[in-house]
Amino acid sequence: MNGVQVQNAVEMGSLEQERRQSLRVAVLGAGHVGPVIARLAAHAGNSVAVATSRDPDEIELSVQVLSPGAGARWAVDAVADADIVVLAVPLHRFEQIETSLVAGKVVVDMMNYWPEVNGRLATFDRRDISSSEVVARRLPQSRVVKTLNHLGYHQLDEESRPAGDPERKALGVAGDDAAAVQVVATFVEGLGFDVVRMGGLAAGRLLEPDGPVFGRPLGRADFARAVGAVAR
Repeated sequence: MNGVQVQNAVEMGSLEQERRQSLRVAVLGAGHVGPVIARLAAHAGNSVAVATSRDPDEIELSVQVLSPGAGARWAVDAVADADIVVLAVPLHRFEQIETSLVAGKVVVDMMNYWPEVNGRLATFDRRDISSSEVVARRLPQSRVVKTLNHLGYHQLDEESRPAGDPERKALGVAGDDAAAVQVVATFVEGLGFDVVRMGGLAAGRLLEPDGPVFGRPLGRADFARAVGAVAR
């Protein structure tokens, strides 16, 4: 093999590695946060579809404008092809999602139960388990991972940084399925954030409103200290 062939092989290997790292992402929700996640995910090289309860033709223009690189699809089609499904819907609409739609999928729960803002929901109004554990119980055939919920959509948009940037912030990731957590951690890193693995879904409580990191853009070390102090 000559030098040109070697170089071509290296380049092909790099391209194949990039393809393996690319994910198919379905973002359910096109409010404030959904388009931000879709835009960051598409910018990272993922294949991204945005879906709502409406006809995709009705949201196609807004998706093109707010999330360049993403496309609008029917939810059933977007989810069927997805490696990751991001729940970016208001929590009060969560129970409208058919559990069969996301069966077998890695599901990112970025929803928040915030009574002071959204009112009380009986299903989530409990102290014994985290809101993501409630979500996981309703989606027993899905692999639920908690993340992306503790920063506002404007913070997610503004704080995204490339790897190695000294100003790069951290996001917590919590889940009971180690393989699903790994997939989501890779996804989050591609969005422009470092990852702090929190442990199981129960630890997702630390990411909820009134938690030690909610609404606070923190670097990895400061984030780890904040949640560690509470965990201890």
